[in-house]
Amino acid sequence: MANEVQVFDNLKVKEVNGQVMFDAESAAVGMGIVDTSKGTMKVRWARVNKYLNLDGVTAPLVALGSFITEPQFYKLAIKANNSTADKFQDWVTEEVLPSIRKTGSYSTEPALRLPQNNAEMLQVVQNVNEETNKRIDEVETTVDELKDRFGLPASQAKSLEQARKRHVVTLLGGFESNAYQHLSGKTFRQIGGDFKDYFEVPRYDALPLSKFDEGMSYIKAWQLPTNLALQVRDLNLQTALEV
Repeated sequence: MANEVQVFDNLKVKEVNGQVMFDAESAAVGMGIVDTSKGTMKVRWARVNKYLNLDGVTAPLVALGSFITEPQFYKLAIKANNSTADKFQDWVTEEVLPSIRKTGSYSTEPALRLPQNNAEMLQVVQNVNEETNKRIDEVETTVDELKDRFGLPASQAKSLEQARKRHVVTLLGGFESNAYQHLSGKTFRQIGGDFKDYFEVPRYDALPLSKFDEGMSYIKAWQLPTNLALQVRDLNLQTALEV
């Protein structure tokens, strides 16, 4: 920004030979070195020059349109000795100056620097991809957590119940079997109780969605307890003998 005046929230600044220069008027106003007694605001130039030890003989006086150096700016802030000057100096030293020295300008937003070569462009693309993937992972994690919190949709809970029914019918020898006629209720209660104990849920639709496939595999792998299996065998054997 060499020799180019820039305005940062009413503070005028320019750079001359690598040195930051401050507009004397806007600096004085920012530090409260003004006179407002007659309803208008005017810089107290005599006080400004006094604070800077300028007498117009050994050093020229500053006035409207003058720029002062960074050391003079600090001297003015120290001599002003008021809360307005303190806050103004903090803002300049903590925000404006660091930004100017880093980017050549002041902005409340980070400066945008375009890639200068292919390597920088590739790095930008990589950074964007990493940030995108990170956001996708965060969204997927949130979705999974919500799915698990609310359990299975009705359609998938029904799928588990239908799979349970088919499996029980097969284990008992079919709808027409003697075992199904006498033991279907007991068997449904047994597989249901085992399922809920294993997954620690009160009912099928309370199963976390992330465990749906595991729940389906459990039902298909479930087998009759020994005592119940013997009862099924005996009932179906009795039917066969009667025939």
